[in-house]
Amino acid sequence: MERGARRGGGVLAAAWRRLWERGPGDGGGPGGPARLSLRPGHGPGAAGPAARRIQGSRPFSLSAAARAILGTGRWGDDGGKQKLTLRDVAELIRKKECRRVVVMAGAGISTPSGIPDFRSPGSGLYSNLEQYNIPYPEAIFELMYFFANPKPFFTLAKELYPGNYRPNYAHYFLRLLHDKGLLLRLYTQNIDGLERVAGIPPDRLVEAHGTFATATCTVCRRKFPGEDFRGDVMADKVPHCPVCTGVVKPDIVFFGEELPQRFFLHVTDFPMADLLFVIGTSLEVEPFASLAGAVRSSVPRVLINRDLVGPFAWQRRYNDVAQLGDVVSGVEKLVELLDWSEEMQTLMQKEKDKLDAKDK
Repeated sequence: MERGARRGGGVLAAAWRRLWERGPGDGGGPGGPARLSLRPGHGPGAAGPAARRIQGSRPFSLSAAARAILGTGRWGDDGGKQKLTLRDVAELIRKKECRRVVVMAGAGISTPSGIPDFRSPGSGLYSNLEQYNIPYPEAIFELMYFFANPKPFFTLAKELYPGNYRPNYAHYFLRLLHDKGLLLRLYTQNIDGLERVAGIPPDRLVEAHGTFATATCTVCRRKFPGEDFRGDVMADKVPHCPVCTGVVKPDIVFFGEELPQRFFLHVTDFPMADLLFVIGTSLEVEPFASLAGAVRSSVPRVLINRDLVGPFAWQRRYNDVAQLGDVVSGVEKLVELLDWSEEMQTLMQKEKDKLDAKDK
């Protein structure tokens, strides 16, 4: 089901994905400023003072080993209440006591599809970006640089354009949540579009950092389907508007641009949620990260992630559950507890056959 990264452009895709998961915002959490945007840091790899992180200048996360040493009950006040387990959460879903599920997803759900991680040792990220003669990596995602030289951006876009990678087990778990009528909304930091490829409809998605599904002329502001310009991008051409000849940019959020209007659905979605999944994200980027604290205190929160992050590390609730380690393995364990394994295999095979037929 998984397609590996194509050679040559992998590190560029890594730059894209990690910078957008890190992308500093200048808004707060729920109830923050009405205008939320991304702003660049100061120098390669630096978020700079524009980045608003949780509880101070550095995010706090704990590895599974540190968690085992320190124990899990040292954060937050459980009030003597019984702590939940992953099995308990599965039982709540099976009994239909949780029917409005909100999911927050990050880069960790896409790495199993072959999309490289920015942080992988030896990725050669910065050295590979040097060939484009850019002053620092974030310049690729700055509007002023894009207007002066859009070519590096579209070289990077070619690597991540929908069709280069396929969804994995984690994506199809989210699709199954939707198929069962349980998914209220999926909030994703990813711009690879794999949630759409997995069959999750746009009305259930909030693509917090934008999408390739649509594009906008930078001059006349006309909107176009992103697929209209796939041929140009794959042919290493800068796409131009058929009306005014201006450069057409995919609707990916650049530094300084406002977040999509759909992001503000969190104002109603999170108070309505009766279960929150946080999957494959470092919870470092505001305003996205603050959403983890926007559900009611009575609502179970489930982290499926490599490390403890955000409030799961420093402000843990009695009804928080942390399944640490490999993301896909964590999702597989949950699916097994839900007794959905057979349905998952059927869904994945059906979708694989569809994608195979499309690729022919």
